[in-house]
Amino acid sequence: MKLEHVVTHHAPAPIGPYSQAVVCGNELYCSGQIPLDPQTGELVDGDVGAQTERVLENLCSILCAAGYECANVVKTTIFLVDMQDFAAVNKVYERYFGMTKPARSTVAVAALPRGARVEIDCIARD
Repeated sequence: MKLEHVVTHHAPAPIGPYSQAVVCGNELYCSGQIPLDPQTGELVDGDVGAQTERVLENLCSILCAAGYECANVVKTTIFLVDMQDFAAVNKVYERYFGMTKPARSTVAVAALPRGARVEIDCIARD
């Protein structure tokens, strides 16, 4: 099966040897996004809510570039440095996925790239 690599300048460029996303058949696999500003490549200022907002905007940009939208997301994974941030992340997350309620996992991790507090990846289906 042919893989299509998704590239958009409306989301941060990968900071390693991976794609922003890959389309395989009618499924889109988005790499984990951290709260990097796509224009500067720098971590956004602010609390975990502001970081979550940037992460989800980055994911939405990738989804859009591939012809998908948040309603197509079937699974997300959230990585948190501090589980005390769970409620604040949920508050922002619900604005993007509240109606569609994709399946989700939330995992506590020791650290994330560039000192981010949150990272989210997703799988979408057409």
